[in-house]
Amino acid sequence: MTRRQDEKYMLAALDEARKAFDRQEVPVGAVVVCNDTIIARAHNLTETLNDPTAHAEMQAITAAANWLGGKYLTGCTLYVTLEPCAMCAGALGWSQVSGLVYGASDVKKGYTLISGKLLHPKTVVDRGVLQEECSELLKEFFRGKR
Repeated sequence: MTRRQDEKYMLAALDEARKAFDRQEVPVGAVVVCNDTIIARAHNLTETLNDPTAHAEMQAITAAANWLGGKYLTGCTLYVTLEPCAMCAGALGWSQVSGLVYGASDVKKGYTLISGKLLHPKTVVDRGVLQEECSELLKEFFRGKR
């Protein structure tokens, strides 16, 4: 994908993050793209569902797998506003997603703090797409909590 396409899909993920923000959820959003089409949209629902695994990425993986009719996301790219945690990176690895694009790095709980090997070996990763916009939404959310 080109940088312009990556930004277009990250903007869609940011729209999802704003939905989480409006629900008083940590504002993380994700979309899954396959063949230049968004096949899944999701945002954090951990508070809404009382489920610590209801991260945007997990919701997006499930929705995309249902749309595709299978558990593997080969040929798909997940766009997410915040670097996935180890749980989500592991799920992305099991799904064999072809690409991961994220906006803001997570310096406290991001998967790269543990191991980049959580993803499938063929997954191509691009970091920092619309990083400022993604970071600012998170900062705004947590400013309101303090």
